[in-house]
Amino acid sequence: MNVLEVANLNKYFIEPVRNQVLKDVGFQVKAGEFVAITGKSGSGKSTLLYLLSTMDTDFEGSIMINGEQMKGKTNRWLAAFRNQHIGFVFQFHYLLPEFTSLENVMLPARKLGLYPKEQIEQRALDLLKLLDVDSQAAKRAALLSGGQQQRVAIARALINDPSIVMGDEPTGNLDSANSATVFGLFKELAKERQQTVLVVTHDEDFARRADRRIYMADGQIVEG
Repeated sequence: MNVLEVANLNKYFIEPVRNQVLKDVGFQVKAGEFVAITGKSGSGKSTLLYLLSTMDTDFEGSIMINGEQMKGKTNRWLAAFRNQHIGFVFQFHYLLPEFTSLENVMLPARKLGLYPKEQIEQRALDLLKLLDVDSQAAKRAALLSGGQQQRVAIARALINDPSIVMGDEPTGNLDSANSATVFGLFKELAKERQQTVLVVTHDEDFARRADRRIYMADGQIVEG
């Protein structure tokens, strides 16, 4: 089953002059697949991820996530869909510094509002344990190490059991040891939990070790 299907995707920037930044991009990602998108700066990979995240709706072509077409939907519909079906892990963790690790992980689920607080808290604790940071559950996010913060951010991305986790340079601020740990976590999530993971990265070693590597150049997929 394909969680993500992209077809004939084109993107133009209008200012200061009309410039095509994505050119007829198309690919599919299966459930439980760990895919890395890589390429040099300016290749279009970050623009592509921004479109796939549904944050930018100005494109030509088709983006299907979990069988739903993203084109033509209202911003309100897309915001609700994102919260339920897409988990995000960024280069910077974007945790709320004054909130505890546990509170940060719980936030997207409390916003979704499908389960009572006690159930959300238990699920958040289970995810922190899965990511080996449950001992930091009651600690404020500002007091965690960089590696711990990124693990908490991954737990937060998983709290609503999303169809796909999207990462934007998730190891960009980490040292090599923590980068290897984060890679291992993504690999385990895909293999053991059948979690679909799509990561944009400059790290060629990271990309090569994923299940599949998509290489972009000049707004096109040239490999993968």
